[in-house]
Amino acid sequence: MNAHSSDGPAVGIVGLGYVGLPIAVAFAEAGREVIGLDTDPAKIDSINRAESYIEDIPSASLEALEGRLKATGDYADLADCEAVIICVPTPLTGSREPDLSYLESAAGQLAEVLTPGQTVVLESTTYPGTTRDLLARILEAGGRQAGTDFHLAFSPERIDPGRTDFTVRTTPKLVGGLTPACTERAVALYETICDRVVPLSGPEAAELSKLLENIFRSVNIALVNELAQLCDRLGVDVWEVIDAASTKPFGFMRFEPGPGMGGHCLPVDPFYLAFKAREHDFYPEFIELAGKINQSQPLFCVNRIERVLNDNGKPVKGTKILILGVSYKGGVGDTRESPSIKIIRLLHELGADVRYHDPHVPELAEAGLSNSPDLEAALGDADLSVIVTAHPEFDFTQVIAGSKLVFDLRGVTRTLDDPGNVTRL
Repeated sequence: MNAHSSDGPAVGIVGLGYVGLPIAVAFAEAGREVIGLDTDPAKIDSINRAESYIEDIPSASLEALEGRLKATGDYADLADCEAVIICVPTPLTGSREPDLSYLESAAGQLAEVLTPGQTVVLESTTYPGTTRDLLARILEAGGRQAGTDFHLAFSPERIDPGRTDFTVRTTPKLVGGLTPACTERAVALYETICDRVVPLSGPEAAELSKLLENIFRSVNIALVNELAQLCDRLGVDVWEVIDAASTKPFGFMRFEPGPGMGGHCLPVDPFYLAFKAREHDFYPEFIELAGKINQSQPLFCVNRIERVLNDNGKPVKGTKILILGVSYKGGVGDTRESPSIKIIRLLHELGADVRYHDPHVPELAEAGLSNSPDLEAALGDADLSVIVTAHPEFDFTQVIAGSKLVFDLRGVTRTLDDPGNVTRL
C-alpha cells in the first residue's frame, strides 16, 4: 500500500469508530493520505467502498476524498506513516474498572512495525499515567526509547457525536508529549486539521484535562438528577426551577435532568479517575457519588413509570410500553451505556411488554428487540409512551396526540399543549 502523497507523509489512524473516523476524514480533507486500521472487516469494507456507518460522516464526504483514505486490518501498512493516532475503545469491566485490553493489543501490534522517528498519539480517554506508564513501555520493546527513537503524546478526543456547531477543526486541541520535542511534533501534526492547538506540560495534564471536562458534566448532571428526585417528593416542577435559575446571567450554568447518562465518556470517566486515585490512597468521594447517582437514575425513572401506570389504574405486568429513543443522546445511533437499555431491562423484569422506536437504531440485540418502524401504529398500540431520547426527528406533538399516556423524561413537551395525558420527570 502506497503511504505517501504530495501533501506529506501518510497519517495512520488505529480504530475507525466515532472518534477515529472523523479524525481520519479531517486529515484526508486536509490533503493527507490516511491509512485507517480497524479489526472489524465490515468497517474496513465500508470505508474502502466510501460508505459511512457514522451519522456525522456522510458517505458523500468519503466519496469526495478521492482515495486519500484507505482502510486496512494489517498493522504493517502503518510502517511508512509519519504519525499514528490511536483511537481504540477504553471501556469499563463488569466491576467498573478500566479495561485497557484494546489499547494493549493495539500498542503491541504497533510496536512490531514502529519505525524510527514516527510520532504516536493516544486519543482514547484513560486515567493519568497511561501514556507514560503503559503505552510507552509497550512501544519501547526491543530497546527503543520514547522521546528519542520515536515521539509519543496524548491528545484527548473532544468529538461530540451529532454536534455541528463545533467540529474537529474548530474545537481547540490539547496536546501533551512525553518530552518537549514530542509535544512539538504532535502540535505540528494537529495544526494541519485544527485551528487552535494547546500544548501542555506532559501527557498526564492532557489525560486529566479530559477527565475533568467530562466529570464536570457528570457531577452537574448528578446534581440536577438528584434535584429532580427531591422535586418529585416535594411536588415541585423541576423544569420550572431550572428555567428560573437559568435567568441568572452569571454564576449559573444550565444542566437538565433525564434518564441517566450514556455514551463512551460521561458514565465511564469518573470511574477511570477513581481507579487511579485509589492507587494513591485517595478516594474522590464527591466524584464517585456523582457516578452512583447517575447510575441509579434509570431505576428512579422506572419507579416513576410504575406510579404513572398505577395512577391510571394499570399494572406494569403485561402493559404495553413504548420506549421512544434508545441511543444515549439525540441524533445519533450509539447505544453504549445508554440508560434506555437499563430502563428496558428493569421493565422486562417487572413483566412489562416493552417495544421501542428509534430511527437511528434498527436492532437492540442486548434487549432482544427490533425497532418498531411505524411510529403512528406503535403509539396507538402502546398503553404508555416514554420519551427517553429526544431525537430531532421526533414530532412530540404527534407523540402526545397519538398516545394514550406519555411520560416525558427529557422535558421536551413543556411548551406543547397537554390534553391531560402527559407526565414529566
